[in-house]
Amino acid sequence: MSAATKGSGTTWVGRAIRRLEDPALVTGRGRFTADLPAAHWVRFVRSPVAAGTIKKIKPPDGAFVVTAAELAGVKPIKPMLYKFNYRPIGQPILADGVVRFTGECIAAAIAASEEEAEDIADAVEVEIDETAPLIDARDAASSAALHPEAPDNVIVNAQVKTPEFDTAWRNAHRIVRLEARSRRQNATPMEPRAAHAAYDPATGRITLTCTTQMPHLTRTAIADLLDMPESDLRVIAPDVGGGFGQKMSLPPEYVLIAWLAREHRSSFAWTEDRRENLIASYHSRDQYIALDGAFDADGKLIALSADVLANIGAYSCFPTTCGVEPLMAMAEIPGPYDVRHYACTARGVATNTCPMAPYRGVSRPVITFALERLMDKAAVELGINPIDIRRRNLIDQFPYTSAMGLVFDEATYKETLELAVKHVDVPAFRARQQALRKQGRYLGLGFCTFSERTGYGSPAFAARGMAITPGWEMVELTMDPSGFVELRIGTSPHGQGLRTTLAQIVADQLGIEPQRIKVIHGDTDRSPYGWGTFASRSLVISGGATLIAAQKLRAKIIKLATHMLEAAPEDIVLGDSAATVAGTDRSIAIAALARDAYHQTHRFKGEIEPGMTEAGHYDPPGTFSNACHVAMVEVDIETGQVKVEKFIAAEDCGRIINPMIADGQVHGGIAQGIGNAILEEILYDENGTILSSTLADFLPPTAHEIPPIELHHLETHTTATNLQAKGLGEGGAIGSPAAVMNAINDALSPFGVAIDEMPATPQRIRAALRARQQTETAA
Repeated sequence: MSAATKGSGTTWVGRAIRRLEDPALVTGRGRFTADLPAAHWVRFVRSPVAAGTIKKIKPPDGAFVVTAAELAGVKPIKPMLYKFNYRPIGQPILADGVVRFTGECIAAAIAASEEEAEDIADAVEVEIDETAPLIDARDAASSAALHPEAPDNVIVNAQVKTPEFDTAWRNAHRIVRLEARSRRQNATPMEPRAAHAAYDPATGRITLTCTTQMPHLTRTAIADLLDMPESDLRVIAPDVGGGFGQKMSLPPEYVLIAWLAREHRSSFAWTEDRRENLIASYHSRDQYIALDGAFDADGKLIALSADVLANIGAYSCFPTTCGVEPLMAMAEIPGPYDVRHYACTARGVATNTCPMAPYRGVSRPVITFALERLMDKAAVELGINPIDIRRRNLIDQFPYTSAMGLVFDEATYKETLELAVKHVDVPAFRARQQALRKQGRYLGLGFCTFSERTGYGSPAFAARGMAITPGWEMVELTMDPSGFVELRIGTSPHGQGLRTTLAQIVADQLGIEPQRIKVIHGDTDRSPYGWGTFASRSLVISGGATLIAAQKLRAKIIKLATHMLEAAPEDIVLGDSAATVAGTDRSIAIAALARDAYHQTHRFKGEIEPGMTEAGHYDPPGTFSNACHVAMVEVDIETGQVKVEKFIAAEDCGRIINPMIADGQVHGGIAQGIGNAILEEILYDENGTILSSTLADFLPPTAHEIPPIELHHLETHTTATNLQAKGLGEGGAIGSPAAVMNAINDALSPFGVAIDEMPATPQRIRAALRARQQTETAA
């Protein structure tokens, strides 16, 4: 793709134009699922205990309450994976005889208003014979099985070992071990989950409006579970207030809402409250990781061994399965480093906790944290500067094939590191750090270098053994007789600015303004089949398909212009909404060409087909973005409080379509990563009761916790994608936790204390300092 339309004088790609989505949203004209009226409202009766057998469900007399008994013909949600010793387990739409986590749906109470439905749900009597729950994945083997298919509670179990690993291991100068843990997280999107289903008596169709990132696959899955033709189900994702992966998976609540509409031929709605979101909407990041790095005397990492244990919760999420976290970890633990010898065991274990599902970054915030802590620890043990040990290990020859067979396209791992270092002024920071230590103040500086696999197509998903293989995208592009353009896409954005960036791509190709382009998404009746928005893929893959369709439509516009202007195709220049013969004043409005393509087709004597519609399909191999993050923190050793003073990120995501949107994606990811590192934690007690069920206990970062963020961009125009762009939607969230954790450990280094568990809460920091003090006192 050329940076501009040839000779147009206008380039939209690369410009920080304002988002076309925003006027409606900031003036209160957005359309959300919860805005829709319904004849019936639903509230769910949820299990108050983590494990047990249901003995009785007694609704109030005359109440409209649905239990599993009414759903005998509805299949359980049972995603499939055909590799890695995966054991398929099913999740019933409503708990059927057994409850497996606190918050699991037991029954649905229905009434004419949300308040009345809530009252009915509260009045339903539930008797459960409680049993001892399994909460910690490390206790899986010694606990009772949650599912008969997995007697040891291990749902997925994968191993890999490169051929010469043992030899390299024996030749190591030093083995450095790091045991890390990431506590459970919740994505907490601003808008919780919501669903609204309505029955159309004229057609017998159901329209399900819901907060999903994958409208077409949601339709496919629910139609299968309810044994109905897909053509009888329309799924709409209207404006969606954030998803971050949590809204990628199929919730049983959506299935029930659709079933109610079909069975009772009316409209039904449910909007999740924040407590429900925290206890029952998919969790993430609950992992133990042990890394052993084999280093030579110069600090080169010659072999790496990893053991990953993921607590996947009570069920396996659809469509990615519970393997998404442990398998992503196994594939990408070596990150941006040249590690030729690698061994890993990755397991996903079922427990009596809320199911796990993708969350922005998908395992990589955790594995990057562990790997970057290992690099810092190795630097200390080997007496090497932490920046230098990274310099010695970063990949610098491309294309590069990793020990796991991943092909890394051209990237700037060393360059982004050096760019970040340039803007830190490490000597000045160290001088200030030493001076303030004398005053009892403790500053820390933390680095993180990482890679982010983005925009990967169907071959990458097929390698995972998924029963359903996503990856490709298709778009349809139509210019109407007035010269306005409609782009219909299968991806479904929920805050990424995709309407703007795709319009910029089309505008450059067609020589018109982005404001003349309408992007249609999130409606299975109006959009072509697509896989949705996740995995930093939308700009790369949907944008790539958009480019292909726009190039086809551009070619047709030029062909029309050659007829009307009697010029050679190579002399036609598109720009300023007109086609012009280069070097002359002869031109014609593109809108006039579009009108003739519909209304004056006889002029072209059959040489040009009527209409102005083109399609684009794209299925790329994938590409790697990269970055270096740097955090500067101060730790109050009396209270354990951490203040992030400043954050620097040097990022390379290939060609940037809209710099403002790119910066916004990185800013948002960094904010989430800071929350992961020092604040957010879903806590269970030993009985499986969630202790962080409100935002007074689960603490997302506020503006007060977010420091000034300084961004620097490099643009490596990759040959792996037709846009020469890479994804960056998750990068901010991947590197920031590790940078902050390394900075905290740097601040605490005078005390000989290491914090290798996220989040580094004040309680954990104080406990570590007390334990160290007690050890020294005892000695």
